[in-house]
Amino acid sequence: MFWRLVFQLLRGSRARLTVAILALVSGAAVISGLLNLDFGVEYQLTQQFRALGANIVVTPQPAESAPESALTNPALMHEGVVLSHLQQIASPNISYAPFAYVVARSQGTAVVAVGTWLDELRILNPTWKLQGNWISARNDQTRCLVGRNAATQLHLTMGSPLQLQYLTRHSECTVAGIVNSGAADDDQIFMSLQALQTLADLPGKISVAQLSVSGNPKLIAGVASQLSAALPQLQVRPIREVTDAEGALLGRIRLLIVSMIILILVLTALCVLATMAALAMERRADIGLMKALGGSISRIVGFFVAEVGVLGAAGGLIGALLGAALSYWMGLRVFGAAIPPRWEVFPLTIVLMTIVAMAGALPLRMLGEVKPAIILRGE
Repeated sequence: MFWRLVFQLLRGSRARLTVAILALVSGAAVISGLLNLDFGVEYQLTQQFRALGANIVVTPQPAESAPESALTNPALMHEGVVLSHLQQIASPNISYAPFAYVVARSQGTAVVAVGTWLDELRILNPTWKLQGNWISARNDQTRCLVGRNAATQLHLTMGSPLQLQYLTRHSECTVAGIVNSGAADDDQIFMSLQALQTLADLPGKISVAQLSVSGNPKLIAGVASQLSAALPQLQVRPIREVTDAEGALLGRIRLLIVSMIILILVLTALCVLATMAALAMERRADIGLMKALGGSISRIVGFFVAEVGVLGAAGGLIGALLGAALSYWMGLRVFGAAIPPRWEVFPLTIVLMTIVAMAGALPLRMLGEVKPAIILRGE
C-alpha cells in the first residue's frame, strides 16, 4: 500500500517532477563522467609523461663527495653491480637500460658514441622519430643507429657502413636507422653496449643507467629511494622536471574535478529544492485531508521522502550510464585514448544523487504546519 501511494504521487505530479528528474540526470551524467575521468586521469597522464623518456637516472657520485668505497674511476660504474639491483626491482611498469659514452672518431671527425641495450631505446624514448628500422636484438654488434645531425655531418644514409676509432682500436657497423629526437641525441651514434665496451676497452663499465617508471610521483620517488638505499656509493635521482610537472598537473586536474563535482551537486540540489517547494504548496490540500483522516505527519512525510528517494536513485542510475559514455568521449578528446567506465562509479553516483535529492526535499518540512481544519474550510 505504501509504495502504491508513492507511485500514485509520482504519476500525479509528472509535469513538475520532470524538471527535478532532468536536473538529477544531468547532474549525475556530468558527475559520473568526471569521476570516471578522475579514476583514469592518473594512468593517462602517466602514459603521456612516459613519452618524455626516462624519469630516474643512476650516475656515479661527484668526485668531491664520493666516499672511499666508491668506484676507482668516478666517471664510470660497475655494470654488474648496478644491473643486479635493477633486476631486483624489475616489473612491467619499469623499463631500464645502461649507457656508456666515449668520444670516438669517424672519418677524422669527433663523434659521441653511445653503447646501450639497443632493444630498449624505443621504449625509453617513445617520441623519437626513426628513418629506417629499430634494432630488436639487444647485443647486435653489426648494426647501429645514428642521430640525424651526425648522419648529415658524416654523409651517412641507411645501409651505409660506419667505422669508429678510439685510440688504436676500431669498430665497424652498418647504419640501420637515422634518429630524429630534437635533442642532443641527434649528434650521437648508438651501438650495442658490448661493442662500445670493446672499442673503448672498458669491460663491465657503464657511465649511467636510465629508468622509465610508469606510475605517480610517489611511486617514482619510492623506486628512487629503494635504489639509493641499495646503491649508496652511487647517485640516484629522479628527473624533477618530469616528476614534479606530472604531480603538479595531476593535482590541479583533480582539484578542478572535485570543485566541479561540488558545484554541480549544489546546483542540482537547488533545482530539486525549488521544484519540491512548489510541489509542497500544491499538495497542501492532500496533506490536510490525510491528516484529517488520522494520518501521522511522520507517515505522510515518509511518502514524499520515498518519492524523492526514487527520483534520486533513478536519476543517478540513468545519469551514471550517460556519464560512462561522456567519460569515454572526454578521454578520446583530451588524451587520444578512451577511458573505460569504472564500475564503482555507478553506486557512488546513485548514492550522491539520492543524497542530493533528499537535501532538496527540505521544503517538505512545511507539510507538518498544514492545519486540516483550515484546508477543509477551503482557506
